[in-house]
Amino acid sequence: MTAHRGTGHRAPDLSRPVLLDLHGVTDKTAFMNRCVRTLPLPVWFGRNWDALADCLADMREPMAIVVTGWQAYAEAHPDDWTIAQQVFSAAARASARGLAVLLSLGPLEDPTGTPAPASDDPTAPSRTPPVGE
Repeated sequence: MTAHRGTGHRAPDLSRPVLLDLHGVTDKTAFMNRCVRTLPLPVWFGRNWDALADCLADMREPMAIVVTGWQAYAEAHPDDWTIAQQVFSAAARASARGLAVLLSLGPLEDPTGTPAPASDDPTAPSRTPPVGE
């Protein structure tokens, strides 16, 4: 494993990232639900910003998370999206094992071939991203 210079923790494996697909997520509740379904969070995860930061920073293994489909959430709730970005950033800095969070600016295929999960927001319409998004 490769260590980050000066930090003593291992580099996340960018060849096998966890895909956090936020398509259909338009509020904080749906965001937290998607995190629960996608990320290896403990069962006691409190579904709030502080708990997310703590859980991500305390992951047992180095991890790379690629966030895709975040644009609609960012547009619908810019203050919450700013907090989410701050949480990702703080967790990556605090991670003892190595955490990288990358924001996809375009479509990203799931390497497992598994279809993206349905919306966690039952009121949100189904959305297929247009080509080039």
